[in-house]
Amino acid sequence: MKVNWTGFSKKTRLERLDFLAQKGLLSKEKEEFLAKNETLPLNVAEQMAENTLASLALPYALVPDFLVNGQTYQVPFVTEEPSVVAAASFAAKIIKRSGGFNSLVHERQMIGQVALYQVPDQLEARKKILSAQAELLDLANAAYPSILKRGGGARSLWVESKEDFLLVYLSLDSQEAMGANMLNTMLEALSPELERLSQGQSLMAILSNYATNSLVTATCEVDLRYLSRNKEEAQEIAQKMELASRLAQIDPYRASTHNKGIFNGIDALVLATGNDWRAIEAGAHTYAARSGQYRGLSKWTLDPDQRKLRGELTLPMPIASKGGSIGLNPTVEASFELLGQPQARELASIIVAVGLAQNFAALKALVTTGIQAGHMKLQAKSLALQAGAQQEEIAPLVKELIAGKNFNLQAAKENLEKLREK
Repeated sequence: MKVNWTGFSKKTRLERLDFLAQKGLLSKEKEEFLAKNETLPLNVAEQMAENTLASLALPYALVPDFLVNGQTYQVPFVTEEPSVVAAASFAAKIIKRSGGFNSLVHERQMIGQVALYQVPDQLEARKKILSAQAELLDLANAAYPSILKRGGGARSLWVESKEDFLLVYLSLDSQEAMGANMLNTMLEALSPELERLSQGQSLMAILSNYATNSLVTATCEVDLRYLSRNKEEAQEIAQKMELASRLAQIDPYRASTHNKGIFNGIDALVLATGNDWRAIEAGAHTYAARSGQYRGLSKWTLDPDQRKLRGELTLPMPIASKGGSIGLNPTVEASFELLGQPQARELASIIVAVGLAQNFAALKALVTTGIQAGHMKLQAKSLALQAGAQQEEIAPLVKELIAGKNFNLQAAKENLEKLREK
């Protein structure tokens, strides 16, 4: 269903929720829940973390019309950074006009390892372990039989020697779950037999967040006419964006901020869907350094003949649609409703596309108006709120702050006093 989002950002919060419900994007139950602005129920929070005192709320927003693999998604964001939602919305609109994102899930398996030490003969131990691979996979699956019923299970096992360690790796198809618990259970079940086969000691048995068997690639092509109505200016912007992408490949100082911008969007969606953003970031940053130097995760190239700017982003994305806190948090349930109940592979595709969109918006801003231009109005609004402005005072105070270019709390307070004297 095609939805006209014009004026969505100008509506009140309750009008936005009503709009989503009327368009069939949100159930009446979830509309009423979000309208009450309730945070995580404390009885649930107490089961999720020890020493719970309360729950912390962050803005829960929507980025409309992300076109990924020919399907349009309404994407929930959880973020405290003011410009992230606006930037993602801008990028989603531009890239949708150019045909949207294409995303490919290369594979979806989690990796874990048993680290063995004090192995008297690593070569002999390696041979024994590999010759027993079938039995070891059966042993792993027996430790978590329910995953077999869902079509998943342990898939492969391999061995590597690294200095004094003999590392035994296990690959797991965890289906819709992230798979940490089931993988750790399997690895711990394997440890005694691996000790027997290797005549060594098990140091630890644990999953790896460097999920190189769960890679996802998102790509897009942007017609240069959407960068600027002026053909020469559009060409120049695209050339600069390509240069900015190259800079992130050769300078780790730039690469760090380049990748942080990608995760402005990724973290916002991962949080909204109740997934482990720390695990996703850890794996992605390790992937960024796989060549031995930390590099930008995305690449943009200009095709001057076809007048297109091409973007590509590949990331480990072991995301889940079930398990963990996903079924506990009612706001997370609303997120899956807005997204159309995607399964894990589909959700992974959306997330990587969101990262590429966020990167597009950041690079375009950096090479044109600069990053601060987009932040100014939102920063001024934050200052107005901190200064104590009431709802009707915010707009005129923001206007004064932008005109005066004094972006600090003292200036906001002084301008607010002047407004109130009028």
